[in-house]
Amino acid sequence: MRVFYIFTLLGSLLLAGCASNPMAPVADQAVQAPSPDMAQVVFMRDAYTGKAIVSSLYDVTDGQTRFIGVMANGTKIAHPTTPGKHTFMVVSEAADFMEADLVAGKTYYALVTPRMGLWKARFSLWPISNEPDAAHSLKSNNFKGWVEDTDLVTNSPKSLAWYQRVKASVEKKRAEYWPVWQEKSAEAIAERTLKPTDGL
Repeated sequence: MRVFYIFTLLGSLLLAGCASNPMAPVADQAVQAPSPDMAQVVFMRDAYTGKAIVSSLYDVTDGQTRFIGVMANGTKIAHPTTPGKHTFMVVSEAADFMEADLVAGKTYYALVTPRMGLWKARFSLWPISNEPDAAHSLKSNNFKGWVEDTDLVTNSPKSLAWYQRVKASVEKKRAEYWPVWQEKSAEAIAERTLKPTDGL
């Protein structure tokens, strides 16, 4: 009974610690177009499960880890970046990845979705495709809801300080789960890739 109480307490503390979002709301909630020489990826999270758990996003192209931000449920992050090929990573209990091939002047959308892990929710990144029959489509009825039901947030001194505290753990998870990603089939990776034609 005592062991059960300890694990319950630890789980509650873990959830409480993960529930706070260090990001700052953006005054203008409209997603702006990128500059003509840049591309943009808008990451959105709107799910019924894992609401109390936050995840964090990174650009890990060429093996370099660049912090994008922290995602709580009901938020979105607009990430301007260079055109071309990128690899993005989401981290919580584990790490998962998404590829992208971006065109300058275009805005792309991706969904951060939870799935259950050992202790808390794990997360995956899914491209929102221009294909109408894709699992996550720009042409679906859900897309408008994802955009309207999420608040645009940006990094703050608090979120940047948070990343410095967890940086070593993030690198450890990237090193652990990157080989898992590389073992996926070409078809599986294609399903998790933002294509040039997915931009708006």
